[in-house]
Amino acid sequence: MFKKEFIIFISIFLFLALGMHMNQWITHPVEHLMHLGTHKMPYHPLLYTFLVYLFIGFFRIIFRFFAKLFSSR
Repeated sequence: MFKKEFIIFISIFLFLALGMHMNQWITHPVEHLMHLGTHKMPYHPLLYTFLVYLFIGFFRIIFRFFAKLFSSR
């Protein structure tokens, strides 16, 4: 269970990191990586990832609820 959720969280993190900063990761990835710690808000990638994870988790819970509701009929 934990391993599955961890993989989902890391996948969201990578998707967002590549989606938001594709140009930096392609043109100068090492320099971009080195600048992550000097950012005003170094925790912002994890914060955004956590918010998206909660958003997706909300819909996963609703989907499971309705799947159980309709499968019991």
